Amino acid sequence: MATDATFPPEGESGPRLATATQAPVYEFDVIEDSHDHAHHETGTMLGFWIYLMSDCLLFGVLFAVHAVLGQNYAAGPAPSDLFELEMILLATFMLLFSSITYGFAMISMQKGSKSGLMIWLVVTAVFGLAFLGLSIAEFEHLWHIGAKPSASAFLSSFWVLVGTHGLHVAAGAVWLAVLLSQIQMHGLTEANKRRVMCLSLFWHFLDLVWIGVFSFVYLTGFLL
Repeated sequence: MATDATFPPEGESGPRLATATQAPVYEFDVIEDSHDHAHHETGTMLGFWIYLMSDCLLFGVLFAVHAVLGQNYAAGPAPSDLFELEMILLATFMLLFSSITYGFAMISMQKGSKSGLMIWLVVTAVFGLAFLGLSIAEFEHLWHIGAKPSASAFLSSFWVLVGTHGLHVAAGAVWLAVLLSQIQMHGLTEANKRRVMCLSLFWHFLDLVWIGVFSFVYLTGFLL
């Protein structure tokens, strides 16, 4: 770098070199934009609501099919001859209790209690698995006595409707297990809170569908 020689003030000897002026250094503060995070969260919840609406259409179609075919027994057994109301009531209470315990899990999450959230989610999973066990036992009983989907139009619509709901509950149980592992590893992050909320919507939706199944399929079949 080139330098210029300047003469010193009077009383000093020898030339003095003029140094180059140092360039100023600017510091910038990086401010995290929360807009992208909020946009991502809103998009996730909107997408999940769209999925739930598609599931509503699916179950609506299945209920409509059962309404049309539900009285076609093809000279076979009627609902009063097939179903054990006591076991169905027990399965219903298991699923309803799981919805209540999931509500307690949401309260624990709002309080920031990781341990409380995980405990109530485990209790919810136990109730959900109990419901699945009772449903599987019912299907095994029906299959053993010959009440297969091919036996009548009523049984075809019954197996598809109740089986589809059971598959949704099984998927929810798997989702619940994965979510528990995520919370255990990463804690109450914003992403995990969002997942807990999505699963809450899904789980309560399945409870509402089951209330429709219990009322429209089982009780109606017994009363009519």
